[in-house]
Amino acid sequence: MTRALTLAEIAAGLQGYDPQALRASDVGAFLERLVAPVAETEALGLFEALGRVLAQDVISPIHVPPHDNSAMDGYALDGRQLLPDQALTLRVVGKVLAGQAWTGPVHAGECVKIMTGAPMPAGLDTVVPQEFTTAGTDGITVPAGVLSAGDNRRFQGEDLRQGAVALSKGELLTPAALGLAASMGLKTVPVFRRLRVAYFSTGDEILSLGEAAREGAVYDSNRYTVFGLLTRLGVQVIDLGVVPDTPARLEAAFLAAAQQADAIITSGGVSVGEADHTRTLMKQLGDVTFWRIAMRPGRPMAVGRIRAERIPALSASRADTASATSYQNESNPSPAGAILFGLPGNPVAVMVTFLAFVRPALLRMMGCTRAAPPLLRAISTEPIRKKPGRTEYQRGRVTTAADGTLQVATTGNQGSGVLSSMVQANGLIVLHHDQNTVAPGDAVDVMLLDAVM
Repeated sequence: MTRALTLAEIAAGLQGYDPQALRASDVGAFLERLVAPVAETEALGLFEALGRVLAQDVISPIHVPPHDNSAMDGYALDGRQLLPDQALTLRVVGKVLAGQAWTGPVHAGECVKIMTGAPMPAGLDTVVPQEFTTAGTDGITVPAGVLSAGDNRRFQGEDLRQGAVALSKGELLTPAALGLAASMGLKTVPVFRRLRVAYFSTGDEILSLGEAAREGAVYDSNRYTVFGLLTRLGVQVIDLGVVPDTPARLEAAFLAAAQQADAIITSGGVSVGEADHTRTLMKQLGDVTFWRIAMRPGRPMAVGRIRAERIPALSASRADTASATSYQNESNPSPAGAILFGLPGNPVAVMVTFLAFVRPALLRMMGCTRAAPPLLRAISTEPIRKKPGRTEYQRGRVTTAADGTLQVATTGNQGSGVLSSMVQANGLIVLHHDQNTVAPGDAVDVMLLDAVM
């Protein structure tokens, strides 16, 4: 097995790496070298495979469609009989339905009524839609100029050729991909096992739902946004709740998470100078680097691994429970240790750092080869203040202008604690590191939230 690189070795490969002033664009390069896909695979039925990642190429065992067939309800004919300036009258000699085959002959001056999807009779290559024709006593008339030879015919293997790669390793299985697999007659597909991600919030000021309000404390929203983000991603979610800022409780939470999960996400306790124990525990338990990313919101972030040697073995009863989940050795820690993402505490900063950095990294761990969130171009309808030197992710509302172009406006207050503006937004306006103030009418990049949540 290839040895996992240390964080220092990864950082050495990044030009100008500075953990106190890290460009947002460099974070992805760092994380790509830090994380690796899980190794275990399984075969899943199509109803269970939605959102999973293919573990190997799927080769089509058949042609799809398996035969030439009609794309329309109409009449099948020999296209050589069509003349550009003359109507064509044909005698109807029979009918072929989808799922049936025509076995009789069709002579010149004849046609066959055919339904969508029905196999094309031998010698016929064109279908005239029923609505284009005029019915006569014993046949139909096709007007001049409405049809060309070969129209409305689907060819054998037009969708997939037998032996071709139909779905590629690393592809996220979408509804369309499930349909494509079914069209090949496949009952199961090979996928990587489900990624396990544990998360918890930290801080003595955090209240769980149901606790009485007290001065200086706030209810924990981050657990619920992170839960939603992870659930939409399709991982196995392990919720460890709210952990008080005490060394013993934090250490227990980190080790419990590392026993069960491939990745750990925390929120809060990673800023410089905070009077808590989270940073200290992270350093003691793992190979962890603390970043100050040149971005807004979400500047503080911690990334690393909980070292495998610090993760205690599971008790027999815990191991028995874990073994019932269908993956061999699922509950054992990875030889490289669990990946750790320490996110800032402010609610919007948690969501932005997750979408910009953690989600692509988790997708890579899932085995997915298409992890980068797509960006669209939209026209700003208002000025947006911005200084070069940091990447900003501003909450925006994308709409369609009268001329069909996309336009975007901010949702107002961009404070990192204003979660209501995230609810109002349907996109993040991505203002890049070297970008300056945006004027009305300027084009900006936008990450649509529907594409990543």
